[in-house]
Amino acid sequence: MNIKHLVELNDAEEKQLQELTSKGKVSARKIKRAQILLMADRRQYTDNEINNVLKVSSSTIYRVKRRLVEDGLDFALEEGQRSGQPRKLNANQEALLVSIACSKPPKGCAGWTLELLTQEFMVLIDGESFL
Repeated sequence: MNIKHLVELNDAEEKQLQELTSKGKVSARKIKRAQILLMADRRQYTDNEINNVLKVSSSTIYRVKRRLVEDGLDFALEEGQRSGQPRKLNANQEALLVSIACSKPPKGCAGWTLELLTQEFMVLIDGESFL
């Protein structure tokens, strides 16, 4: 257990996290971070128990708790900067790709392959640049 990053939520923070997890109007990652903080509050659960219940890595638990202690609740709930390659698809293009993957595959195919998804996606965006 990491004593350095002890989570002690006040009533307002706890209420905010409870509302966040019950409404489901935010990203799944933000809800998961809120759940981590609620479970870690005043050492109700160990990191191993949080790991087993929420199926998150110990490094994720550590990072969320550290961000709360060092930078506050709002910062702990937000997505951190990601290093590496920038996203290739914007939100609309990503939604289109997901909708294709969730639809029925072309006639004669049992399911979508990456090649079929790519072909269908390229037809639907009609040459729109996404790189």
